[in-house]
Amino acid sequence: MEARKMKALIYEAYGTPEVMQITEVDVPKPKDHEVLIEVHAASVNSWDWDLLRGKPYITRIGGFRTPRFPILGADVAGVVIATGSAATRFQPGDEVFGDLSGCSWGGFAEYVCAHEKALTLKPGKTNFEQAAAIPQAAVLALQGLRNNGNLQHGHKVLLNGAGGGVGTFALQYAKLFGAEVTAVDDASKLEMLRILGADHVLDYRQEDFTARGRQYDLILDVVGTRSVFKIKRALKKGGTYVMIGGTMPRLVQTLLAAPVIRRLERKRMTILVHKPNHEDQQVWKELVEAGHVAPVIDRLYGLDDAAEAIRYFGEGKFKGKIVVRIKS
Repeated sequence: MEARKMKALIYEAYGTPEVMQITEVDVPKPKDHEVLIEVHAASVNSWDWDLLRGKPYITRIGGFRTPRFPILGADVAGVVIATGSAATRFQPGDEVFGDLSGCSWGGFAEYVCAHEKALTLKPGKTNFEQAAAIPQAAVLALQGLRNNGNLQHGHKVLLNGAGGGVGTFALQYAKLFGAEVTAVDDASKLEMLRILGADHVLDYRQEDFTARGRQYDLILDVVGTRSVFKIKRALKKGGTYVMIGGTMPRLVQTLLAAPVIRRLERKRMTILVHKPNHEDQQVWKELVEAGHVAPVIDRLYGLDDAAEAIRYFGEGKFKGKIVVRIKS
């Protein structure tokens, strides 16, 4: 019997979005602990942009010359249509969402297989596009603030790069805990950040938050643009800096300097290692269902325009999340 076909956004060489094309490929078959999902929506993350370009080179592990995962897309939302022989958490017809980066990729396609542990039932009162915007960015925000940052009521929190996916979720979560939040980003995003609840907003082009003489209990850094030695000036004694994104030199600098800064100045400088999991997705499911937080979606694209969605991400002008609608 001839294999079923599906449309997918494929890339077979590293480069810019021009190397990507919509192609017909075989529908995958779920392994023992996997489920097959009919994808309704997927969202774009920084890993998609990095993997597409193969930069930094650490992203080429497992595929130095050609991409290991020819179909990008980690965040998905859709409907389970088949299950592997050992999969027990879901049944056909269940509406799910999840982050596939811990086990596979392939979200920019009509169908994808995912390990059942990567998935959570879709939040009620949300559509598939909203659900697809949640998994990776929201979990990174949660792990950065709760796990690494030990967020407490009354903390003074600074979010550097607050206008993207991680930042907009982190802002809402921090405000739920009664934190005083300073949000840093491009001027075009500041009004949105005020609406989301930021107590103070800064245009990074006009003001360096490390040179203002103000200090914070917790700094969550999505973009990693400042030297760790400048960052520590803006951190209180006993405070924590959590680096989520940034260039490889900045990551290495933070890793090497952290023990010395902690010993001499009692300031924690940490790098978040993302751990996608069902339990943290469940936290966000409940928060969204309760109306405490909501995903911010900048633009919606169709699958045929998914390469353009990734291009737009690379421009850095987006607010919140960029979502690709796979099934109309």
